Amino acid sequence: MTISPIRVKLETACKILDISRETLRYLIRTDKTFPKAIKTGDSKQSPVFFDYADLMNWHNNQKRCQTNANLEA
Repeated sequence: MTISPIRVKLETACKILDISRETLRYLIRTDKTFPKAIKTGDSKQSPVFFDYADLMNWHNNQKRCQTNANLEA
C-alpha cells in the first residue's frame, strides 16, 4: 500500500513538478488556478506547504487543457 502525503513543502512541490523555486513563485503569482499555499505561522520564516491532492489535480487539469488545445489545433 502506497501512502500519498497530505501536504508537501515548497521544495518538495518543486521536485514533484520538476520546476525551479522561481518558476513555482511565478506560478503562484500569475496562475489563478494554481493551488494556494498553506502557511503554518504568521512570521516570514514560517514554513509554506501545498496540499498534495490539489497539486496533482492542478497538474492533471494542465495536461487535460494541453491535450484539448492540441486536438483543436
